[in-house]
Parts: sequence; C-alpha cells; structure tokens
Amino acid sequence: MPTNRPHISVVTPVYGCARALPELYERLVKTLTPITENFEIIMVNDHSPDEAWDIIQQLAARDSRVKGIKLSRNFGQHKAMTAGLDFANGDWVVVMDCDLQDVPEEIVKLYKKAQEGYDVVFGRRAERKDSFFKKLSSKLFNKVFIYLSGMNTDAAVANFSIISNKVVKNFRKMREQNRAYTPFIDWLGFRHTSIDINHASRAYGKSSYSIRKLIALAVNSIIAHSNKPLRLSIEFGFLMTFFSFLYAAWLIIRYFAYGIPVQGWTSVMVSIYFIGGLLFANMGILGLYIGKIFNETKQRPLYIIDETTFESEKE
Repeated sequence: MPTNRPHISVVTPVYGCARALPELYERLVKTLTPITENFEIIMVNDHSPDEAWDIIQQLAARDSRVKGIKLSRNFGQHKAMTAGLDFANGDWVVVMDCDLQDVPEEIVKLYKKAQEGYDVVFGRRAERKDSFFKKLSSKLFNKVFIYLSGMNTDAAVANFSIISNKVVKNFRKMREQNRAYTPFIDWLGFRHTSIDINHASRAYGKSSYSIRKLIALAVNSIIAHSNKPLRLSIEFGFLMTFFSFLYAAWLIIRYFAYGIPVQGWTSVMVSIYFIGGLLFANMGILGLYIGKIFNETKQRPLYIIDETTFESEKE
C-alpha cells in the first residue's frame, strides 16, 4: 500500500449504520482507485450503539488505508467530523455521511469540479430521497437561517463535499463548541461552488436526528452565526413601547376631552401577562447566548478519543 501523504482523504462520522460500512468501504475503494491509489478512509465512531467499531477494526486490519477513530462518548455528528478532519492528511478531503445516502460514486464529480480551480465543492442534492417532513423542516430552517444570519445557504446542500488541504488547515483553527460544518466552510471563504449530484434513499438504519435534535441543531446554528435574535428583541421592545405610548396618549385624550374613564380589569391583566411573556422570552434568548459564552469559556476539548486503529503524533 502507498505510504506517502495521501492525495485524497475521506472523512465519515459513524453512528447507527454499522451494516453500511462494508459496502461503503468497497464502493469507496472502487471509486477512488481510478483517481489515485494513494487515499485514506477515516471512519469516526461517534459512540455508535451497534457493532460499528468492531467492523471498523476489521476493515482497518484488512486495509491500512482505513483509519478508525473511536470517541469516548457521543459528541455529535459535527464534532465527529471535526475529529476526522483533524487527522486527515490528504491534498483533498471528502466529507460524507456513512449511511450511503451520500453516493460514493459521486466523489468523482466533486473531484473533477475541484480540479477546475475550486477549493470547496459541495454536492447539491437535486432530488432528495428523504421523507416529506425532513425536506420540509430543512427548507423552513434554511429560510429562517438565511434571514437571521445573512448567509446565503441552499437547503439542497448538506455536508457531502470535497475541500482542499488549505481549507482543512484553516477549518482546524475554528475550535468553537457550537459547530456546524457547512456554515463554517462558507464562512472561511475561498473559491467554492456546488454541483448537482445523485442522492440515494436510506438503505441502512434510520436518522439519529429526532425533532428535538433538529430544533436544537437549528437553534445552535443560528446562535453560532448571528446575533440578530438579540437585535430583533430590542427592536420589538422599542416597537411595543412606542405603541404603548400611543395607546396611553389616546386614553388620556379620551378622558380629558370626552370624559370617558379607563375601564377593564380584564384588559389590564391580559396586557400584564402579555408583556410578562415577552420579557421572559427576551430573557430566554439572552440566556441562550450567555449559556453559549459560558460553554466557550470552559475551553473543554471538542472531543475525546478512546482509541484508534493507527498511531499518530496528533494523539
């Protein structure tokens, strides 16, 4: 097997799809070999509840180009990606999911497009083979994210991409706890594009993203890339104050000009509860940002490695 620096590294976080790994390996080897035999496949086991680590070890024993990283607990998909990128040595690095919805054969398209002078090429799922709910939630999140962050993102673009070693080196400098791969790559800049690729139906396992996790990911991504929710809460507060002032002026005019007294215990209580709810909501938004700041000040590692199938100076 080649021993020099790999030309292509493939990074894939692994969770809940152990049965897909042998097929993923075979298809990656078949796809990458015509490009170069000098490649590596980095599988990051994000504390998968199945026999994924045993399979990764078997693949690594069979082919030294397969490198396994086992995290000490479940740190989440994006931190697992970061672990893989921290160990990737290739001139080009492919990031993809392990469940074969990201079609390995499409790497050829991404690589060829990158050779046109791009540092980043994302795969755009022209026809997503996901459930209606997942596609709908993705579109809704994308619209909200664009509005709040000011970043122009595409709901059809996910993590499947190829990036140059230059991009990887700069990505490693970003050590925030609150992570999302695609927005981070977009923020870095460099010359990037996207191309249409095929997207497969899920053949193994099921998505680990529940509704709760999807909402948490959306909130974390927005907070990580925008302070617009804070500015909106301030603007809304001023707007409420303005209308309250107008209403108070109207009540005073009615009382002195027409002798109409202010009545309505119910309306007063409803107003109090309404304003109280707004205050608690604004405090909650502020609390989210303070909580993220608190997490960053701890400066804890992004992930902990339990063991690997290879030796590295980075360990």
